Amino acid sequence: MAAEQQQIIEQLAGPGATMADAVKVLDNDPALTLQGTEALREWMQTTADAAIAALDGTHFDIPAQLHTIECLIAPTETGGIYYTGPSDDFSRPGRMWWSVPPGVTKFATWREKTTVYHEGVPGHHLQIAQAVLVRDQLNSWRRLVSWSSGHGEGWALYAERLMEEFGFMEHPGDRLGLVDGQRMRAARVVVDIGVHCGLPAPARWGGGIWDADKAWELLKANVNMDESFLRFELNRYLGWPGQAPSYKIGQRLWEQARAEAQAKAGASFDLKAWHTKALNLGSVPLAILPEALA
Repeated sequence: MAAEQQQIIEQLAGPGATMADAVKVLDNDPALTLQGTEALREWMQTTADAAIAALDGTHFDIPAQLHTIECLIAPTETGGIYYTGPSDDFSRPGRMWWSVPPGVTKFATWREKTTVYHEGVPGHHLQIAQAVLVRDQLNSWRRLVSWSSGHGEGWALYAERLMEEFGFMEHPGDRLGLVDGQRMRAARVVVDIGVHCGLPAPARWGGGIWDADKAWELLKANVNMDESFLRFELNRYLGWPGQAPSYKIGQRLWEQARAEAQAKAGASFDLKAWHTKALNLGSVPLAILPEALA
């Protein structure tokens, strides 16, 4: 990921450039900058709606009930971005929420486009709302309550890379935001395992046993994110053991399952049909997912 990131950095800012150089180029581009939370909300909505329109009938069959997603600024100020599913009858649509920390008024679209795909379509909105819809295949608990972090978050990370594959990340800034997000998900696995298992930290990060201070230095060195958002992320990892690794394990299983299905079917492999079958399963434990997708 670091090598992939460096290649994009040099594409943006020239040979030998650093992440800071690339960020300066991108953040000085007014076309990639939003001022104020209302502009952020409008951009989220436009981006999510455009993804639904572009993907339906090409890479996915998106039912009409899922064509509506509502993008909102959350009433809290923690720094998290999350999705809440629709009501059982879809009278309340699925919603993407952005919790903006106090004092943050400027936003960079190049950092966040991948997040909109993660939370919206083809990420959590397509995944969760699809399960709510298939009442002929899943019982109420499976449709409305059941949630496996590895399955759900693994799909959302797979969805981010899927949008790159489908050509929705043509701007190098968007790709840089994607890879930076993926690198964050890898770095926090180190934080989770190191801190919660009380493992030794390399000398580069202070030696001794991993703790919150060393984890903070690791994240700052590997993730290009406003410190208010990054502090929220660290607090989440410290208080939620096992969540961070579940994302990456789930992503790996989704990618492996697709590769295996594609190898088995050869030229007859239908990615759209495979995605429909996969989403209609609803949320399942990771121990079951590979068998269910086989």
